Amino acid sequence: MSDLEVRPLNGHAEFAQAVELQRAVWQFEELELLPVRLFVVAEKVGGQALGAFKNGCLIGFCLAIPGIRDGEVYLHSHMLGVLPEFRNAGAGRALKLAQRDDALARGFKLIEWTFDPLELKNAHFNIERLGAIVPRYVLNQYGSTTSPLHGGLPTDRCTAQWWIRSRRVEAAVTQHPLPPVPVAGQVSVPADIDEIKQRDPNRAREIQSRVSREFQEMLSKGWAATGFERTSEAGVYVFGPWPSE
Repeated sequence: MSDLEVRPLNGHAEFAQAVELQRAVWQFEELELLPVRLFVVAEKVGGQALGAFKNGCLIGFCLAIPGIRDGEVYLHSHMLGVLPEFRNAGAGRALKLAQRDDALARGFKLIEWTFDPLELKNAHFNIERLGAIVPRYVLNQYGSTTSPLHGGLPTDRCTAQWWIRSRRVEAAVTQHPLPPVPVAGQVSVPADIDEIKQRDPNRAREIQSRVSREFQEMLSKGWAATGFERTSEAGVYVFGPWPSE
């Protein structure tokens, strides 16, 4: 995308613009919006609040906060959103690459975030274009939300791990083929899942339940989702063993 600038959000006015952008992207009710004060806190405690600007206007943002697990500090990328009219034009990728550059400069090894396993574009972007893997699956992580994008379904989420110093991620972000990983299993999602959510919510829930069971079965064997394939009929998560380095 031409004339795109990605940089840290600067001050309360730009944080407020990011709050408004949430309304446009997710159509949340007031209670579920991330407030300005969370952007302020993220900035102060070593997180990230990055914006994508086109011709000086905010069209996307990402927000991350530091976390700790097993004594290791990482970044949890809690939210990334791009205005609908600018999707599929590179703004999301530019935000993630800027997020990685900043994290590398500050010594981080891992960035995590969650995504809906039924959102097939996100799955392909996260796994194939960024090189993330999925080693965890969380049932109904956020409870029911007011966003129509969630279709009234439980908010089951994949946890993406982005090992930003790994050979796999370096290959993905430089648009080279990912290192091969042995295939141990697969989980498929119908390509028309978005339409199914709209016309047949009960069927969508059945699909979500099956995907949940199959994901947990694969992960219980110590595998992770390491690939994602798309056909006209389905999106397919590919599972296998994975060393983070």
